[in-house]
Amino acid sequence: MTMSETAADPSVIKQTLADLRAATAAVCDVTPLGPPEDFLVVSKAKLAGGWLLLESVGPPVRYDRTAAHVARGGLDHYQITLCLDGWMRFVVGRRDITLHPGDICLNDMAQPNFAELGGSDEKPSRVMTLVVPRQMLAPRLAHPDSVSGMMLAADDRRARLLSDQFNELWQQPDSDGSAGDTKTVVEVMCDLVAEAAGRSAHAHGANGRAERRLLLAAIKQHIDDHLESDAVSTEDIIRRFGVSRASLYRLFGPDGGVAHYVQDQRLNRALRLLIAPQARGARLINLALDLQFSGDSSFVRAFRRQFGMTPGEFRELSEAWLRKPAVDVGPGEMLNQLGEWN
Repeated sequence: MTMSETAADPSVIKQTLADLRAATAAVCDVTPLGPPEDFLVVSKAKLAGGWLLLESVGPPVRYDRTAAHVARGGLDHYQITLCLDGWMRFVVGRRDITLHPGDICLNDMAQPNFAELGGSDEKPSRVMTLVVPRQMLAPRLAHPDSVSGMMLAADDRRARLLSDQFNELWQQPDSDGSAGDTKTVVEVMCDLVAEAAGRSAHAHGANGRAERRLLLAAIKQHIDDHLESDAVSTEDIIRRFGVSRASLYRLFGPDGGVAHYVQDQRLNRALRLLIAPQARGARLINLALDLQFSGDSSFVRAFRRQFGMTPGEFRELSEAWLRKPAVDVGPGEMLNQLGEWN
């Protein structure tokens, strides 16, 4: 999709800065990186049974998905984003990556993050994004809560295959998402992403002699499975997986180290539990102790440092948002519908 190709297409949505902010208020904050008066995003969207496909062309912009948005958006989904033109910088936790045409990244919408997009006057930024529910992708992943920021370079075989599948999905006729061809394409894309990020079956079969990628997947799977126990210390992991301390530190260097990774994952799990229907009445002290914090005060301090608000404020915001009727339009409304589909 180019700017010139949109005029005759009734499915194309054009949004000024004010329109986009109104439509995505529950999903993210929008900050133009150029003159606000020149801001115009052109989007095309396809919504079907549990997934959403978006293609957007626009000026330089920053999208911030904060803890407040996670609390009130109701979206427990992954985004698979293909950079088509320009560039895209994506930051989540301690990961900071930059995409160029052909590159693909994975984003867990249950975690705060921000993205900056830019291009040139001749060729503005253009991205295509597939949004899929957690239950569709997570079972395929070795460590589903820590894959956000995973990137595939354009010259990777899987990136090229995914790019082909994005195009194939656009060509499929609109349906309720249950049609065989459409569902198959989405399933194939999830399989390709899982192959790149590390499959669950691979993690369970990995050991101390496995290659680096599979070993890291196995250790992260172990950590994810034991966040509510004390069996994830550096010493425990060294004994269990037969790795040296130096090797373990190298493996977790991009995540800020093992201890930082474990705490980040415990806080991310707390974020999700605070808005989970089955845990809405849980006391904060119980949640803190379950996740191995020494008490509610240390839990509150760590949560506020990570997400910019206390656990209580996060929960209150989520409950208040549930009582508020949605008023979004366009792609923003589709994202809200996606959040209600589960």
